Amino acid sequence: MRISKLIYKRIILKISGEIFQGSKKFGIKISTLNRIAKDIKKLSRLKMQIGVVIGGGNLFRGLSLVKDGINRVVSDQIGMLSTIINGLAFQETLNRVHIKNELMSSLFVYGICEQYNCKKAINFLSRNIIVILSAGTGNPLFTTDSAACLRGIETESDAILKATKVDGVYSSDPLKNSNAKFYKKLTYSEAIKKNLKIMDSTAFTIAKDYNMPVHIFNVNKKDALFRIVLGKNEGTLIHC
Repeated sequence: MRISKLIYKRIILKISGEIFQGSKKFGIKISTLNRIAKDIKKLSRLKMQIGVVIGGGNLFRGLSLVKDGINRVVSDQIGMLSTIINGLAFQETLNRVHIKNELMSSLFVYGICEQYNCKKAINFLSRNIIVILSAGTGNPLFTTDSAACLRGIETESDAILKATKVDGVYSSDPLKNSNAKFYKKLTYSEAIKKNLKIMDSTAFTIAKDYNMPVHIFNVNKKDALFRIVLGKNEGTLIHC
């Protein structure tokens, strides 16, 4: 692909646990992590600064545990711990392809990863070190989508890029409805009003308040991540 000027210098890449499990019904598919790591390596060679917010739904989903009778706060804490497990797996994947990185957690986990601090994260990013951000916001009742928007603002990032299994935002699930309408661009207000489930309303509100653009894209599509940062026609852009 012909290289042109990057439209963003620093991004937060949100990767859900569902992406990490690949075609598996549960757990981590290493080949999927390897592919994402290679895409990130392409960007890092261009001196792009990348923070990665990790989800944990491939291991535990807080809301599912609530349905089984587990207290909501405890369920969310279990979910936050699962994001640290995913973070460790992704860190090792990046290490294997020789990408400098740091794993940070919103929860203190001595001897495993560094506790999140926005000033330290910015320092790592400014030195082109990939920062893996785990444990969400560190608080229950908030999704990792909200954490991605919060970390984007704290680290003075230019945009949030959310990796999904579909090409962008649709009026309904395109995997279930072949007539679902695709949205190339949306405002935050439109996304909230239409009750689109691609991100939770808290995440949209945070992004809207700080004018943080959000790109939704298909991580399984070859070079999709690359095309977004080059300003090409890819995915859905949500903005003011």
